[in-house]
Order: sequence, then C-alpha cells, then structure tokens
Amino acid sequence: MQGFSFRNIDHFSTASLVTRLTTDVSNVQNAFQMIIRIAVRAPILLLFALMMALKISGRLTLVFLCVIPFLAAGLYLIASRAHPTFERVFKSYDRLNRVVQENLRGIRVVKSFVREEHEKEKFGSVSQSIYEDFTRAEKLLAFNSPLMQTAIYTCMLLICWLGAQYIVGSSMTTGQLVSLLSYASQILMSLMMLSMIFVMITISRASAERIDELLIAESDLKDAPHALTEVADGSIDFEGVPFGYAKDSENFCLQNIELHIRAGETVGIIGGTGSAKSTLISLIPRLYDASRGTVRVGGTDVRKLSLQALRSQVAVVLQKNVLFSGTIKENLRWGNPEASDEQLTEACRLAQADGFIRSFPEGYDTCLEQGGTNVSGGQKQRLCIARALLKRPKILILDDSTSAVDTATDHLIRQALRERLPGMTKLIIAQRISSVMDADQIIVMDGGRISAVGKHEELLKTSAIYREVYESQTKGEDAHEAA
Repeated sequence: MQGFSFRNIDHFSTASLVTRLTTDVSNVQNAFQMIIRIAVRAPILLLFALMMALKISGRLTLVFLCVIPFLAAGLYLIASRAHPTFERVFKSYDRLNRVVQENLRGIRVVKSFVREEHEKEKFGSVSQSIYEDFTRAEKLLAFNSPLMQTAIYTCMLLICWLGAQYIVGSSMTTGQLVSLLSYASQILMSLMMLSMIFVMITISRASAERIDELLIAESDLKDAPHALTEVADGSIDFEGVPFGYAKDSENFCLQNIELHIRAGETVGIIGGTGSAKSTLISLIPRLYDASRGTVRVGGTDVRKLSLQALRSQVAVVLQKNVLFSGTIKENLRWGNPEASDEQLTEACRLAQADGFIRSFPEGYDTCLEQGGTNVSGGQKQRLCIARALLKRPKILILDDSTSAVDTATDHLIRQALRERLPGMTKLIIAQRISSVMDADQIIVMDGGRISAVGKHEELLKTSAIYREVYESQTKGEDAHEAA
C-alpha cells in the first residue's frame, strides 16, 4: 500500500484500506489458526478410521459414500448463499469505518454544530445494516450443524440396521459391529471438524478476496526502466498538459497547460476555489501523472526520473498540514533524518517557527499530540514549512500553507526564502495578493486553465480576474483601516 499512487488510494478509499488491514486480516488469521489445528488432524483421523472400517466390512463402509453427495450438495448451497452476504457485510464495514473516521477527525465541528445525535444515528444505521446482514449469513451457516447431525445419525442407523442383518446371517460378529460403530464415530467426528473449517473458510473467503485485491493491485506510478537519479535543477515545464482524476475520462480539470519556470524563480499561483491550483502542482512531484503531454523538472520528463530522486528534490507543504505524534524534533526530521540541531534551528528560523518553539517549556523536545492538535493552525503551518526546508530541495511548493499566519509573519517567511535561498525554485499558491505580488511571475488560474501570466504591475493592466481580486482585497483593507 505504501507504493500505491494517489489514484489507487482514491479507488479503494482510505476507510476501505483500513478495514482490509484490520477486520479482513483478522478474519483470515482466525480461519488460518483453526485450519492449522484441525486441517491436519481431521483428514488423518478420517483416513485411518476409514481404512480400519474397510478392513472390518467393505460393504457397510459404502454407507459413508452414499452420504457424501448429500453433504456436498448441502454445504455447497450454504456457501453459495452465505458468501454474497459476507461480501456485503465487509462493504458495510467500510462505510462504518468511514463514518467513525469522519466523526473523530471532525469532532470539534460535530460538537460546535451540536450534531452528536445525528452522528449517532448515522453510526447506528450502518451498524444495524451490518447486524442484519451478519444475522442473515449466520442463519444460513447455522444449517451446517443440523446437516452434519442428520448425516451422522443416518449413517449410524444404517450401519446398525445392516450390521444386525449381517450378524443374524453370521457374516459379522457383534464385536466387529461394535468396532465398526467406533470407527464410524471417528469418521463422522472428522467430518464434523472439517465442516467447522468449511464455516470459517466461508466467512474468511470474502475477506481473503478483498486482501487479494490489494496484493494484486499495481501502482499507476512506476519508475521507468533505467530511471534517472539526478535532477539537474529546479526548472519546471508543462507542455500541452491536460489532467483528469478519472483515468479514462475526457472530463479534464486541467486544460492544455503550457508553462515554463526557470530555476530559482519565485512563482505565485492565484485563482478562485476550484480553479485547479493544487491539481497543477501535484503533477510536479508525480503525485499523479498527466493524462497527456509532458511535465519536465530539470529539463527531464518526470516519468523518466526515479520517484525517489524526484520527490527528494521537490518539497511540498500542502493545504492540509499533517504532524505526527512525537516531539517537534522528530517531526522536523521527517525532512532530513540526519539533520543536526543547528540545521533544525536554521530551518525553523527561516520558517519563523524558532520563536514560538523556544517559548514552550520543553522547546524542541515538546511532544505533539496526534495531528498536532496542541499547537495552533499557524504554528502547525510554520513547522511544516520548516520540515520541508530541511530537505534542501531544488523546488519548494507552498500550497496555501501560510493562510493561518498573519500578514507580517507571511512577509517575513517570504523575505527569508528570497534572501537566504535564492537558488531554490519557489511556487506559492495563495489567496492573498500580498503573498504573491513580489514574485518573479504570477500565474492566474481560472476553470482549470492558465488565464494570465506576468508580474504584479502587468497583471493589474492585462488580467481582469487578477485586478478584481486585488481591488476587492485592497478595498477590504482600506475599509478596515478606516474603521
């Protein structure tokens, strides 16, 4: 799964992947544990008991052969009816897991909107669906026991009836019949144990198929044969690139992108919500592959570069900043596991994070809770920027990653990046004009297309979209100052 592309993960969904890693694996594990205990013992017991029964009376042993078709037909009917129900159950588990994930992740929103009862009803509805499907499947599997009991007692009655006739006819002794009944009990006990294995396999089959789907799935993103391991510089080129999230769809969210960025440039990207700004930058580190056309980094098609080499030279700070449980140092060293304390401090100074980190009693050894919930949004963003800077990449992408910091801090971060890291190509996606107005070039996105490219002064004259955004923001600032 770690090798899956984003498109693979979108296909399976995060909730389904978690269910397959937990519930499905547990089902297969339980079935395996039962099988290794019984699957060897039961067949051996069955084989030797059958051999002894044949030795005593081959004709009476044929009774078992008459029962086998009856058992096989019954077990087949049970399995064929129960298996689709279990498939539906595990899909319901996916929905249940999704509800729980969303609820826990958005627990503050749930409480702020007083939606606890609604979330309980959602959880209860999916749980009830699982309960009903499981009950239906278990009712079908419950027929396994009476089926086996019927077969066992039918065999015993037939053996007793036929054996009594053989005893009367002097072709069998009473002792032989008692021995045959003993071996018959062992044979039928073995069949009973095998039926238990059958039940477990029926339950785990749907889980095994879901696990197998993951094991045979191949990532959409693979290194080309003899992939290059060196990225020459931080230049970026898009040549006739459309992109759609659906693999075979012609409904593209990016349309015919032509873009050329020189190494070391600072590029601002601005546009309305849904204008595909984040989609554009996701093609640079090959989080997705372009549907057609070519994306080049350092003059080389990204599909000819090793994924590890490419991503080690492209640092992305996404809109949704993620911090992991552990100390601040441990989180920062995701960017560079070998970074010294001095390098950590330098990266945090550039990201304007050193000040607030030192204000904590534990400093850089402060423990972060899962998701970084014990730091503010702005602090989390600055830590993520510092983590990206520790990679010392050739390309740094900031995807609206200063939205939670004040304008003064935003200015200090951009100034530090410009003065201290002049050779690094910097792409800044922002909603605030002030965050991009001093960039070497500004890209205006609209409806998945590049509407305009130029410097701040040029775009004020040539781009109606840029001018409208600029005027709306400056008027808002003027009104705030007047108030």
